[in-house]
Amino acid sequence: MSSAADADRKVSFAPVADARTRLLVLGSLPGEKSLAAAQYYANPQNQFWRLMQAVTGAPLLSLPYAERLQMLLAAGVGLWDVVGSAVRPGSLDAAIRDHQPNALPELCASLPALRAVAFNGGKSAKLGSKILADRPGLALIALPSSSPAHAVPFARKLAAWEELTAHLD
Repeated sequence: MSSAADADRKVSFAPVADARTRLLVLGSLPGEKSLAAAQYYANPQNQFWRLMQAVTGAPLLSLPYAERLQMLLAAGVGLWDVVGSAVRPGSLDAAIRDHQPNALPELCASLPALRAVAFNGGKSAKLGSKILADRPGLALIALPSSSPAHAVPFARKLAAWEELTAHLD
């Protein structure tokens, strides 16, 4: 017998990472628009791609989705989410309940060039930093969320996100 909670259970995407990944950017869990499009950060109001364009110097905003992912990988950036599945009506992180984490330690251990993990938003940082706290030599960076729900001026977000470039050199 299914319930409303079953209908609200969301599942994250597969990780986008390879042996070149030096920086892993972790969101919490894809929102409704991203899940519907089967694409990371598909909500056009989400500033993720604009921020990562500044970080990588790659023309991400002008590229189709698959090419954006390839450009991130070429720049040494991987993507995934802290939450593997959770009950969440809507897209707000505050609504996440009954979450199961993704296999972050296993993914990190499989990435030989990994230097840093950046958490996109407070929920990602809160949950993910606990999971990865005992990883020596791995910088854990909490970032202001790229989500439109996080009402911080773009310039302030950008200043924090641009610090990620140090981990890509």
